[in-house]
Amino acid sequence: MNRIALYRAWRPQTFQDVVGQQHITQTLYNSLREAKVSHAYLFSGPRGTGKTSTAKILAKAVNCERGLEHAPCNECSACKRISAGSVMDVVEIDAASNRGVEEIRDIRDKVKYAPTEVRRKVYIIDEVHMLTPEAFNALLKTLEEPPEHAMFILATTEPHKLPATIISRCQRFDFHRISLTEQVERMREICREEGIEAEEEALHYVARLSDGGMRDALSLLDQISTFAGSRITYEAAVAITGGIPQEQFRKLAEAILDRDVGKVLEIVDQLLQEGKSADKCLENLLLYFRDLLMVLMAPRTESLRERLPEPETHRQLAERFGSARLFSMIETLNRYQAELRFAFQPQLILEVAVLKLCTEAPQAAGAEIPAQWKQELDQLCSAVHKLQQELMQLREVRVAPVSGGDAYSSAAAGMRPGGTSGGAAAPGGKSRQAARTVTSPRGIRSLAALEAFRQQQDSATMGEVLNRWPSILQRVKERKITVHAWLIDGEPVAATRDAVLLAFKSAMHRETTEKPANRELIEQVIAEVLGRPLSIMTVMKNDWADLTASKAEGQQAGAEPEILELTPEESGKQEQDWIKEAIQLFGEDLVTIRED
Repeated sequence: MNRIALYRAWRPQTFQDVVGQQHITQTLYNSLREAKVSHAYLFSGPRGTGKTSTAKILAKAVNCERGLEHAPCNECSACKRISAGSVMDVVEIDAASNRGVEEIRDIRDKVKYAPTEVRRKVYIIDEVHMLTPEAFNALLKTLEEPPEHAMFILATTEPHKLPATIISRCQRFDFHRISLTEQVERMREICREEGIEAEEEALHYVARLSDGGMRDALSLLDQISTFAGSRITYEAAVAITGGIPQEQFRKLAEAILDRDVGKVLEIVDQLLQEGKSADKCLENLLLYFRDLLMVLMAPRTESLRERLPEPETHRQLAERFGSARLFSMIETLNRYQAELRFAFQPQLILEVAVLKLCTEAPQAAGAEIPAQWKQELDQLCSAVHKLQQELMQLREVRVAPVSGGDAYSSAAAGMRPGGTSGGAAAPGGKSRQAARTVTSPRGIRSLAALEAFRQQQDSATMGEVLNRWPSILQRVKERKITVHAWLIDGEPVAATRDAVLLAFKSAMHRETTEKPANRELIEQVIAEVLGRPLSIMTVMKNDWADLTASKAEGQQAGAEPEILELTPEESGKQEQDWIKEAIQLFGEDLVTIRED
């Protein structure tokens, strides 16, 4: 027998023979008994589910010589000749190769003539979605005003491509994929009738490969029986179809779980040496982990139990992975599968994908974390907690009024954790300037605060930040490209042991960077790249340049900075002006006035 001989021998001949579509066949049978046959039908659904077979059975039924009630009998002359394809009034057209308007016009011209051999003319148009728009328009006219003796049966796998005007003039029946249980039962019956001994695992394997199509299942069964003879084994089914046995995936999954890189690469190389393609291996591995996740999340699903030969083994392996890690692995494989389509070295992508699965950190609940990781995690949590406390202090809004004494120093002390003074008192108890320290979530605003930041500079940290800044930008871009777009406007200009100062040209870029979510992401990336946490502070570039220039001028002159003498009236007025400016910038709710 050739490859499709088995399917032809067991092709459905009556409505009862159609597997898995009982709701459709029963409806059609009832319409025949009550003589309520429509002039146009639309059969849609996946390939190999019985659309064309049902159409031919319906063509026999409406022309059966024994009447509609017993149709089709498959014994009368009309039924036999229609089955053999020798009746001119039953026409089957493949729209994929006859899709033009001329072919449909030919049907329209001939359909008006009465049938010569049977009661009804039946036109079966397969893959009708392939017709051109002009051909659909020509067919529409015939469907609107069909002759009494004509019937149209349209079959398609893609009903969404049909015009709504065509669909509305047909009785539509949607065929669905045949369940694995029904496919196995049908194949078991055929093997018994043909004298073929088949293992249950082999039949389940063939049914899974067919993806719900009975025609594909019988074609595969015929191919395997030709290779294996009268006894079909699971090994023979896997060998002839080029599939990958579940045992191989189980071994690969266990090696990934044990992080045995050598074993993983050995299994992958073995699969490729056997002629399996890299994209097929990755696709099947993705489906295998999907099944593991389904076993863990929905163990009582009927379709899942049908698909898996050993559900208990899958469940035990899935519990060892845990749902969190399975989710992460599926996302990783899905990403690499997309890259594989455009790769020049598919094997390399497959190997990188499985190695990535081996090196991913355990994320499952209850997964044991190494002691070294726990210690590093505790240190990181402690550093983050410390940084949070410092940030809370830095983000407080303060307005320090000018009073007799060193206002500049007190402002600087408010900025630095150690509280050390950053300036010198003016003679006679008067301040050098009306020192004003205002910090907010939008960054450093006052010269006093900038000076306080300057005096704690750490050249080693600054050098490290500058060296790794391109890597920090790249990693921020990978995490969230919009944050990167704002961050590239800034550059590191100073750093302490605990923080780094970024100078921005644009105020909008600076303020967007200072948003809590963006700030958190940047600080997280800095901690990953440098290996230790650093908080970020921001300043406008011109403010930093002004401060640097004034500092350089003072050092060149070798003299003390100019002392600003203020009368009590001038000091009070300047203090009130600064308070108004702070309220205007940050709002009255965020400004607190303290008198020291």
